[in-house]
Amino acid sequence: MSPEVEKAALLPSSAPELQRKEPAKFTPQRKWAIAILSLLALLQIVDVVDLFRGHESDAPLCSQAPPLIPSTNVQLWGSLGDTYGTEAFKNRAVDLLAGAVRIPTQSYDKMGPIGEDPRWEAFVPFHEYLQKAFPKIHSSLELTKVNTYGLVYYWKGSDESLKPILLTGHQDVVPVNPDTYDEWTHPPFSGYYDGTYVWGRGSRDDKSGLIGSMTAVETLLERDFQPTRGVVLAYGFDEEVSGVQGASSLGDYLYATFGEDSFAMLVDEGGGISEQYGGAFALPSVAEKGYLDVRLELSAPGGHSSVPPPHTTIGMLAQLLVHYENHPFKATLERDTPMYWHAQCLAAYAPELPKSIRKSVKKAASSDKALRAAQDKLFEDPTFKALVGTTQAVDMISGGVKSNALPENAMAIINHRIATDSSVSAVKQHSTKLFKSIAAGFNLSYTAFGSSVTGDQPGYGTLTLSDAWGTALEPAPVSPVGPDAAPFQLLSGTIRTTWNTHRAISEEEDGITVIPSLVSGNTDTRYYWKLTPHIFRYTHYNAGSGSGLSGVHTVNEACNMDNLVEMVRFFTTLILNADESTLL
Repeated sequence: MSPEVEKAALLPSSAPELQRKEPAKFTPQRKWAIAILSLLALLQIVDVVDLFRGHESDAPLCSQAPPLIPSTNVQLWGSLGDTYGTEAFKNRAVDLLAGAVRIPTQSYDKMGPIGEDPRWEAFVPFHEYLQKAFPKIHSSLELTKVNTYGLVYYWKGSDESLKPILLTGHQDVVPVNPDTYDEWTHPPFSGYYDGTYVWGRGSRDDKSGLIGSMTAVETLLERDFQPTRGVVLAYGFDEEVSGVQGASSLGDYLYATFGEDSFAMLVDEGGGISEQYGGAFALPSVAEKGYLDVRLELSAPGGHSSVPPPHTTIGMLAQLLVHYENHPFKATLERDTPMYWHAQCLAAYAPELPKSIRKSVKKAASSDKALRAAQDKLFEDPTFKALVGTTQAVDMISGGVKSNALPENAMAIINHRIATDSSVSAVKQHSTKLFKSIAAGFNLSYTAFGSSVTGDQPGYGTLTLSDAWGTALEPAPVSPVGPDAAPFQLLSGTIRTTWNTHRAISEEEDGITVIPSLVSGNTDTRYYWKLTPHIFRYTHYNAGSGSGLSGVHTVNEACNMDNLVEMVRFFTTLILNADESTLL
């Protein structure tokens, strides 16, 4: 077959004009027609791709672990569950929590060393109370006191080759302002029970968590349960003031005793249960934002206020702070971050999530345009936006001592909560750059975080940036949450079982959805990063709609006792599930 005949045989017979040997002549009109047809074909391809993207994101979006019930110890679990459902057990839980609340264990900023500052001694009667309230724990578990007031209880398992689980919390509470006593419905350290709530400081944060976990262990001991996998309880005593003496010492002790990556998983206080967009969601925090307090110190010549300069130190500081507030960090929702996973789960399971958000989130996995559209809608919720990005807040300011004297010094502190995909150094660079032009305009000698920005050239005054307290903290490592992350799957299955069992919900009914999240503050887990990569900040407490923070750190803190009983059920189920897990 000749080349010409071969070419002709490959062309469709319905287009004889294309079989001409001479090339076709393309007029300008024909070129435009071909361009338009090509564009339409491309648009059709894009539509098809988007269609497939939508189907791809529907199936794997936020897969849920099935409810997990202990099998080997199912009879023990069921028997304890029946006990937890009785009025007698609720009354027992009331007494345990109320007694703990009645002992004020307030921690204060800038407390002196242990042994010198008498305020630490408030923990002595609390330890005595725990010993009386939980006799089985104190007779059966190995207790170590770390740095005097830190508590570590070790419940050894029969198989020491298995990594133990670590349950943590804190004994201290935030102080109660005496000026607010009259605003409390019931006195802040009364432990008053009104038939629904136990009232008082620490009833939610975090004595409910401490009492809940210890009660679970106590009741298991009462049934002669002997774990195969060890359980460690660790309770700090200064979490509300950053854990510098409490959890810091506990972390060092646990690391020295058990070693690096020595625990199967860790559960501390954190995100709880919330009802939003028409669904019930458990929100374990799988990471924490970083932290940095930037101190601005400004100095300039003083003098009599009757002959003032154009700008006093306070005036210059004011301009610096206004400029900083007017140039906040840009928040950006990025893939493979906890709040992106959070959004995916809302799109998959929140019944009343607006359709526009749901559609954008489902396409966001493969479409940058959809990701930005989802971000714009989700950022209309200021809480969601704050959890995604690095935040800044001017929280402290001082300067001047007299109205007719020019202040030689002025100071402010800006608090930053650093996004999980950012860093302390990024915040320092942002701050340093932002103040540079204003410092130059005021002829200030500028030093930022130990490095001179303006060189040795003296100025009218000085501007100095520093880490205010030396407590800068990088964002926490992100705990694995995928289908292959056994600890997260075990936690999720335990949460769903606890929720269903406490409400007598069958597996076929709609229960609760577990979604990765963040808490806005930091916990004692900052000192436990080396102990396990599987750290979950989670409080099994049903706050209902809203943030659920009513009364925490303010007046009228109170704990719903039905929630406390459910919390005991959660810790019991978690211990039993972990005990027989072969995947941890």
